[in-house]
Amino acid sequence: MGLTGKLEVEVAINSPVTSSGGDLTTFQISAPIKYTKLMYMKVTGRLQAPSRTGVIHLRGEAMSLKETVESVDDENKIITFKVLEGEITKHFKIFKSHLQVKAKDKGSLVKWTIEYEKVNEDVPNPDAYLEFAVNVTKDIESHHLKA
Repeated sequence: MGLTGKLEVEVAINSPVTSSGGDLTTFQISAPIKYTKLMYMKVTGRLQAPSRTGVIHLRGEAMSLKETVESVDDENKIITFKVLEGEITKHFKIFKSHLQVKAKDKGSLVKWTIEYEKVNEDVPNPDAYLEFAVNVTKDIESHHLKA
């Protein structure tokens, strides 16, 4: 078992994605249901290098984090987040998540990729974070379908 790795999951949703990168960003942040105490920084109406600080709940355990948007690729509809501080950094030297949304005939396909480097071999793979991302995606879809 190595210290670095990558996990991926794809989730089909019924919500469409538009061609605007702003809408992609809005998709990700519009329903932060799994977060508490979440704060965003907005610059000129569009999220530009925002950071957010909050508490997420993983399998019943509250974990604080601060993350930033490392990059936004409008053409490929990918947002990359990087964890800066919090409990996650006690277990991982590097922790990045990539969100990609692709249009389908009906709805969209949401792909989450988590890249990580563990602080040591005793740290388990971050499967709970991938599970969290799937749950957030489903909550956001539910929010969009109700709107």
